[in-house]
Amino acid sequence: MASRLAGSLALFFLLASIAVLIAVAVVQVHKRTYESAGQRFGIVLDAGSSRTTLYLYQWPAEKENNTGVVSQNLSCLVEGPGISSLGQDSIQDQKTWSSLKNCVAKAREAIPPSLHSNTTISLGATAGMRLLRSQNETASDEILQSLENYLKGLPFSFRNASIISGEEEGLYGWITANYLKGNFLERNLWNLWVRPHGGETIGSMDLGGASTQIAFNTPLDEGVGAEGFIRVWLYGYGYNVYTHSFLCYGKNEAHKRVLAALVLAKKSPSKTVENPCFPVGYRTNMSAADIFGSPCTEQRPVYAPHEQFLLVGTGDPAGCRAVVHTIFDLQSCHGLANCSFNGVYQPALSGHFLAYAGFYHTANALKLNRSFTLDLFNSTTFAFCSKNWTTLTANYEIKEKYLMAHCFSANYVYTLLVEGYKFTAETWNNILFEKTVDKSDIAWSLGYMLTLSNMIPAEPKLLRLPMDNSVFAGLLFMFSSLAILSLMFLIISLVRVCY
Repeated sequence: MASRLAGSLALFFLLASIAVLIAVAVVQVHKRTYESAGQRFGIVLDAGSSRTTLYLYQWPAEKENNTGVVSQNLSCLVEGPGISSLGQDSIQDQKTWSSLKNCVAKAREAIPPSLHSNTTISLGATAGMRLLRSQNETASDEILQSLENYLKGLPFSFRNASIISGEEEGLYGWITANYLKGNFLERNLWNLWVRPHGGETIGSMDLGGASTQIAFNTPLDEGVGAEGFIRVWLYGYGYNVYTHSFLCYGKNEAHKRVLAALVLAKKSPSKTVENPCFPVGYRTNMSAADIFGSPCTEQRPVYAPHEQFLLVGTGDPAGCRAVVHTIFDLQSCHGLANCSFNGVYQPALSGHFLAYAGFYHTANALKLNRSFTLDLFNSTTFAFCSKNWTTLTANYEIKEKYLMAHCFSANYVYTLLVEGYKFTAETWNNILFEKTVDKSDIAWSLGYMLTLSNMIPAEPKLLRLPMDNSVFAGLLFMFSSLAILSLMFLIISLVRVCY
């Protein structure tokens, strides 16, 4: 009787010990948690043709699908014109440098001091500097060198200060648009394994001061290795992106080209020039240097740089569109199925597009929301261009230098999108005109930061176990010993019962 009782107790303790061992192991292995390795930061200076903006980005030290999850922490506009104007006016240079240092100070305050040395800082110059380099390579090199020297002296990890190509600018803008729209990160785990070729993406269109870019995803087998097509790999998926940048077709440079066309078309020796894109009642003097001083105005008559022209607005919407049309070479695409303008190859448009920067500002000036029909855009443009200067200034709280150019901008956007990129009344409905998404600016700099994060080694999350290793080992030893002893007593009890 005593042997049976001892055997029952031994069996109970054996089973209990085994159960505890299994429970401890399961908790230690499956209930472990990970503590984030913290945040990392990156600074990108977007040195555009008309202004410079500092962006501060941050992302978790651990990465998702080999690309950092980046968000915008800070945006700071540097006062003054773009960096391509440095060296032309010493007083303005001082203001620009002072404002730049203030923006850097704001970013420095937003980053924990312990992470300063690990924070990358880069400067990317776009079309304004590309134009300057074509005119005066020495001047552009000196500007970049002075900025590089300044950035290297900061307590950050300097990465580079360079002029990015138009294709890079277009690609980074495309990456930004799709990242902010959530097209890279799969939110539904059930669909994680069935997204074909990375899923649906959105095309991007950027209108800056000196250039404009278009970029959109194409079939994987289209244009491989050809000019304008770039293969990229993001968040575990590959994309075949078509991108092209048109230098001298940014809003500011295109406006100069229109003004130059009007001056060149003037038949009288008078210095008065009628401008159908300016509203009736608006008059302004412009020097020959203001109009013909850019490499984008190819035909330069013999004028003294300071010679003045009086531009008088006639408020003619049709006339404005006609003169805008003249700066596009559409004949070179005649008979070609896949061509935008100036003889440039472009695949057929597909899907939705995000139009930002100058596209957004133009639509916003016309008081149009993010999505509208082509007919509404045309009728609104016609109504705006037909208003005189007194009516415009009374109804729009916009600075004069912008307000006087919005009729041109609207007609330019129409010509670029419809005549150039070949949007129809139907596909126009696929365009969204936006400035920000989820409080993040739509700019190439975020796409640059996302791409740059691929070159930053992913840091593992810190493992946090539910119990200390010494406690875990002690529990294993104790209950393993108890299990062994229970098994021995059980065997002894069974032997006594049998005999």
